[in-house]
Order: sequence, then structure tokens, then C-alpha cells
Amino acid sequence: MGRADRAVIDPEAQGRGLEVLIDVEVSATDRKTFEEFEDTVASFEEVIEFRRMYGRPDYFLRVAVADHAAYEAFLTGRLSGLPAVLRLGSHLSMKKIKAND
Repeated sequence: MGRADRAVIDPEAQGRGLEVLIDVEVSATDRKTFEEFEDTVASFEEVIEFRRMYGRPDYFLRVAVADHAAYEAFLTGRLSGLPAVLRLGSHLSMKKIKAND
């Protein structure tokens, strides 16, 4: 089997040293609204991981931004204003213990 090489880039070197995990619950029940929400959120450059979940929350996001002010701007200016969003929960990590990426 061939070896798969990949570049590992330091988020802090890119000015994106703050990583936040976000739980998102949506009020949408129709497929069109879900798809529009997913397309919009997937297009945000701050979003580095985006998953639709079983049960609650409906979605899980991992975002990388420069600092707390940049996160507040992202949360209030982009994410919380989307029509489908019902509830958001932000989680800041104290320490990353293990990660494969």
C-alpha cells in the first residue's frame, strides 16, 4: 500500500488559533431548509468540520478563528442570524488531549 502524505498546518500560524465546538439545533422540518442551511454553513471558511447528527443537537460544528472577538463576530454576524437556527451552544476546549488531525 502507498503512503499518504498530507500537510499539517499550524492554525495559529494562519491566524486561527481559537477553536470552538458548536452544537446547533434547528427549527426546520423541511428538506429545502435543511439543505440551504447546510450549504450556507459549509461555505463559511471558519467552519473546519460540519456534521449532521442523530438526535440532539442536530448539527456539530468545529470552527477556527483568530480570537474571542472574531468568534463573537462569526457567531452573531453569520451563524445565529440564519433562519433555521433555533439554539446554539458553544464549547471552548481547556486542553486537546488527542486528535488525529
